[in-house]
Amino acid sequence: MYLKKLALAGAVSLMGTSAFAACSYENTVPLKSLSAGFEAWKAVTDAMAECGNFQAELDQEFRTKQPAAFEANPSLYHIGGVSNGTITPLLNAGTIRPLDDLVAKYGQNLSPNQLIKVDGKTMAIAMMVNTQHLMYREDIFNDLGLEVPTTWDEVFAAAETIKEAGVVDHAIGATMKSGWNLAQEFVNMYPAFGGAFFNADNSAAVNSEAGMKALETLAKTLPYADPEVLVSDSTYVQQQFQQGKIAMSNLWASRGAAMDDEAESTVVGKVKMAAAPLAMEGGAPATTLWWDGIVIASNITDEEADAAFRLAMEGLDEEMVKANNGAAIWLVKGYEPGPLAAGAIATATASPAAPPYPSTTQMGLMHTALGNELPAFLTGERDAAATLVAIEESYATAAKEAGVLK
Repeated sequence: MYLKKLALAGAVSLMGTSAFAACSYENTVPLKSLSAGFEAWKAVTDAMAECGNFQAELDQEFRTKQPAAFEANPSLYHIGGVSNGTITPLLNAGTIRPLDDLVAKYGQNLSPNQLIKVDGKTMAIAMMVNTQHLMYREDIFNDLGLEVPTTWDEVFAAAETIKEAGVVDHAIGATMKSGWNLAQEFVNMYPAFGGAFFNADNSAAVNSEAGMKALETLAKTLPYADPEVLVSDSTYVQQQFQQGKIAMSNLWASRGAAMDDEAESTVVGKVKMAAAPLAMEGGAPATTLWWDGIVIASNITDEEADAAFRLAMEGLDEEMVKANNGAAIWLVKGYEPGPLAAGAIATATASPAAPPYPSTTQMGLMHTALGNELPAFLTGERDAAATLVAIEESYATAAKEAGVLK
């Protein structure tokens, strides 16, 4: 419920104040950040760079690099870009620091729903909410007389019509790259069929009817997607949309602004947003709710931490949001929801609502197990039943090593 409230506060409330200067001071402490590489992070880090002495590393593989980089002493980065799905390893390792003192010093323009608290301490500052939701080519749907799908069954029915019409290369764009992305597709689908990932003793619970249905749905996507789907991540699907090669996708809201980027998109004004489809009637949208934000490394000096947080606040100011309003569903003051936010808002306000992605050690281990074992199912090397068994066995091995399962 917290993340749903957080999403609504950021997406629906208009929190306007006077704009700040491009940078209110000159940063004299050399600082580095590591974050994802989508448009919102580009906007934030560009704003931070205006203050000087700052180097941003934007990398979609940030989640695999951050744990070791922050564990180094001194840390290889001062600022980290995280989400509720990637902060857990840093929390468990103790490599990010509480921010309450810095919030008191520099966080006057933060809203309460930006303060991500763990055990009563502010450990991250949320800057935006994100979710995967349905993005579709309105012109194609209108030309073929198709209604906007509200369920995955309707997605596949529309995809069949689009495929038969031959108006695009592939009816569906799918973020099914082997590893994290493919695992996330299962994470989206499984709870939407009523599945629970874990039993009370932290053992895996995916070998179930809901697990079978989730795998069946993923498999149904393949005839309508690029044959190279196992290398298809969010950037791949974004570019497929921009190049006019696909008609729809359950894609991250943070990718929406790229559709109307005249410098690189051939479909400006043609891609619209709707709620993530349901896996079953009466269920929640088949997606999860996320926040993205910043953390500060533990293994740096207090002087560096002070400078890093102050710089981050310059990146998360109203001027940045007004210049990049469509790049994200911002939680920062000055955001005004536009058409690109419609699908995410519809997803966050659905009843029942899509669940937040769980920020737990168990879920991190499950996500890895899913990413390792699902490719064999999609390539036909392993059937659905054997795949669910393999996922549970892979998780159990890792969970016992991590001490979360006896």
